[in-house]
Amino acid sequence: MTDAAQQAVSILRDGGQFSWYVITLFAFVVYVYANEIERRNWNLVLAGLAFWGMDWFNEIWNSVFFQINGRAPMWGAPDDTAFLILIGLNIEIMFMFAVAGIAFCKMLPADPKMRILGLPNRIFFALANSIFCVIVEIWLNSVNALTWDWSFWNASAPWLIVVFGYLTFFLVSYWVFDMESMRSKLLTVGTIWAVDAAAVVVFGIGLGWL
Repeated sequence: MTDAAQQAVSILRDGGQFSWYVITLFAFVVYVYANEIERRNWNLVLAGLAFWGMDWFNEIWNSVFFQINGRAPMWGAPDDTAFLILIGLNIEIMFMFAVAGIAFCKMLPADPKMRILGLPNRIFFALANSIFCVIVEIWLNSVNALTWDWSFWNASAPWLIVVFGYLTFFLVSYWVFDMESMRSKLLTVGTIWAVDAAAVVVFGIGLGWL
């Protein structure tokens, strides 16, 4: 097991790490969703939940990957945190992803058919925002807040991080945002979260791998 993985495991779900700023972050997330619900911006609310649910799926398979190989997760978050939920997911990251989908969808042009640099604008923004997020991750890695222990998942080979770390999040979130049917939106978001919940039950409660 790598040093970073050992450090993360040592504080995994340790209540002694708690700090009161978590309550402020929670209040911020509640405010963001309450504000959109008040305005009946269901497209944004559901797109945000889709984005958040996709991140949970990633964090769960990252933990499962670590349990299978026993050496290191694809990414870890062993540095200072008020609570490390999963080996690569602290409570600060969780709250960030909870509102990120809403924030990024606010950037979308009203016309989904408009093109930017020859690309459909949804594809353009998904790629651009994914690259932006990976640049942020590279900085976080440089200050040891986010660790990478595999040669195929690091700053020298960022393509997998762009595609599987973020691009899928944005594409699914924008897809939900543009759906015309509320039933389709609810079914898609519900399916994402149902898969997450099932994975927690199987890999977390059942196998103890999370």
